[in-house]
Amino acid sequence: MAPVTTTDVLILSSSAYVLYKIIRYVTSGRRDVSTTPLVGPPRHSWFFGAHRETMGSADPAGFYEGWAREYGLAYALPGPLGATRVVLLDPKALAHFYARETWTYVNLRISKIFIENLFGRGILSAEGENHKRQRKALSPAFSNTAIRSLTSVFYDSVYKVKAIWDGLLEPTTEEGVIIDVQFWMNRISLDSIGIAGFGHDFGTIAGQPSPIIDSFEGFGKLGSSIVGTLIFILTPFLPFLDYVPTASKKLTDRVRAILTVIADEMLEQSRLGTEGLLAQKSIIGQIIKAEKDTSDLRMTREEVLAQNVLLIAGYETTSISLTWALTELSKKPEQQQRLRDELAQIGIADATWEQFTNNLPYLDAVALEVLRLHPAVDTTTRVAAEDDVIPLGTPANTTTGEAVSQIVVPKGTTVIAPIHAINRSRDLWGEDADTFRPERWLDEQSLGPAQELQGHKHLMSFIDGPRMCLGRGFALAEFKAVLSTLIRNYTFEWPHGDEKKILRYRTIVFRPQVEGEDGPRVPLRVRRVDA
Repeated sequence: MAPVTTTDVLILSSSAYVLYKIIRYVTSGRRDVSTTPLVGPPRHSWFFGAHRETMGSADPAGFYEGWAREYGLAYALPGPLGATRVVLLDPKALAHFYARETWTYVNLRISKIFIENLFGRGILSAEGENHKRQRKALSPAFSNTAIRSLTSVFYDSVYKVKAIWDGLLEPTTEEGVIIDVQFWMNRISLDSIGIAGFGHDFGTIAGQPSPIIDSFEGFGKLGSSIVGTLIFILTPFLPFLDYVPTASKKLTDRVRAILTVIADEMLEQSRLGTEGLLAQKSIIGQIIKAEKDTSDLRMTREEVLAQNVLLIAGYETTSISLTWALTELSKKPEQQQRLRDELAQIGIADATWEQFTNNLPYLDAVALEVLRLHPAVDTTTRVAAEDDVIPLGTPANTTTGEAVSQIVVPKGTTVIAPIHAINRSRDLWGEDADTFRPERWLDEQSLGPAQELQGHKHLMSFIDGPRMCLGRGFALAEFKAVLSTLIRNYTFEWPHGDEKKILRYRTIVFRPQVEGEDGPRVPLRVRRVDA
């Protein structure tokens, strides 16, 4: 097949625009509801809107946060094709918005297409009763009891890496060695989810090749192009564009095929030991149980496979958080030592799940501060499936000069909750909102206006409402087990001086990257604690 050129897409775009206007004229009747005319940044492009700033930047949160400081905690944003979007950073508005997820506010068509192309038709793309059914079927696998029983898996993985690092450090003296910590966090997370979720060891820590890790990092090498941007904008109106063989489409299909084959193989292998797995309330056990269920919780084979694919892909979020934690602590040796001192108080034994939950406040503070500054998912974007009115805690300004205490949102309006910008908003978190300071979490009363946020521990990083991350307990337990083991045994130093910055490298989500490195690499100097 001949390659798609910019000219081809421009011709297609022009034709699509005419067709879109005709269809809109024919199908749109007189509307009785109009969007509240909020102030916001000016429109520089009818076609692109603010797409280039929010999607083409390595730090879209910077734009959202800057606009919030100028226009307030609720404002209008230019969308593609002349549309106007509503952006929310107001805590009261966010509580209303997230409480109505999957019902009033649903996935955009382009998001649904991407999710289903990559992961299949599982819980991530489901809405309404379908989402509620799948979530209820999977919830027992993520209970406190289930997670407590899996803690040993996380320790097994990190101790395998410890054995390798000790070997690297054996011939060295006090200088330590330079280790790409992201490389190893990826492997700890993937092997852990394989064993805890499926009873399958991917063996990446031991050196087995990982088509999963390699494929996900492939998204970071795509770059951006005018062709890809045009197709991204037009696909919701012209779904057949999803079949255009762009580089992104080809990679998405390849990743989906790899994930599906692996997930299907593990599912079949796991069925052989279903009874034992079910007794342990493992993730795969609950999925198999839901497939066999005769009640209204039953999941189809397509849904079962989609959950497996999503679980495998979910290794990324924890590995990213762990890498950010080591990076931040490498730059703040006094905070790193404070965490090490707290961990020393529990003795030589590994911390238990109960200790993670109740007895290690500074470890918890570090975890929350990493999640605040570096959320794995940085934006929630939904479309209103019906007319709605969103209440505000702080009045918003309109283009007519009025201050309003609520926003009218007609059906079809896109609403954005910029999680990363919310998490570092100076209006909510204070003037040091951009600073890594775990101490802010040791006294909840000192959080100020951020206390009004209703997400997990006042964070939006795990979303909120019906779509709140089902695996947050699993992710936090793994994060704390791995980080506590590494900090007790090693010191981490930033070896790059002030010359190099830590950047955000876009794959499906953003990963940390040391400036000048080829791909998402984060080399740090590692020493033994007793060196």
